[in-house]
Amino acid sequence: SADSRTARRDTHMLQCNDLVKSYRKKNAVNHLSLNLEAGKIYALLGPNGSGKTTLMKMIAGLVKPTAGSILFEGKPVDTASKARIAYMPTEAFFYSYMTGRDAGKYYRDFFKDFHMERYARYLEEMELDPSQKISKMSSGMMAKLKIALTLSRDARLIMLDEPLNGIDLITREKIVEAVTHSFTPGKTFVLSSHLVEELEKIIHHAFFIRNGELVLEGSLDDLHREQGKTIVDLYKEIYA
Repeated sequence: SADSRTARRDTHMLQCNDLVKSYRKKNAVNHLSLNLEAGKIYALLGPNGSGKTTLMKMIAGLVKPTAGSILFEGKPVDTASKARIAYMPTEAFFYSYMTGRDAGKYYRDFFKDFHMERYARYLEEMELDPSQKISKMSSGMMAKLKIALTLSRDARLIMLDEPLNGIDLITREKIVEAVTHSFTPGKTFVLSSHLVEELEKIIHHAFFIRNGELVLEGSLDDLHREQGKTIVDLYKEIYA
């Protein structure tokens, strides 16, 4: 019935159907299908070059799929959905002259759902000086700044590409904490990583991607029950 179809679509915030992205002759994403539900934290797992970033960029509307479709809240991804999807790339996306405060203003101009007060609070929690030039920040500070900016938006879908990469344990814990605190039932988080241990504590569901293909997925409970292994063990097994 139409009602059950609507209900089904409502539980799926995002649907990726048979996605392909080819660069020259190689498929970075290869006939990949997955669904995301509202109110969950997902891990997109796999080594570098497995297609995680390409997938996120397609969902964010920054890269066009070669084939397949992406539906966000039941509609094809377009400029309107970009306003409801927050994507934090791995690369730095600031001008070198900017301070932390400037970056906040830059984001406020770009995104209607950006909260300056929330951003100020995140900077304080992460022990970042808003007047410090971004060009003078360490990689750990930069990682925290990017997280603070992204989490200060009221987006429905928040995707963080390798948020724990190249930073020390304390900073990683701070970032994991920030994600947990900003999580609400209306939001969906996707965290891509090859650092699995920290994510296992906070995620609900994991997707294992290899060579652009989905090789295993499931909720943490199902994976533990069916495979009898932790996410870390499964990761080692799949990518060893």
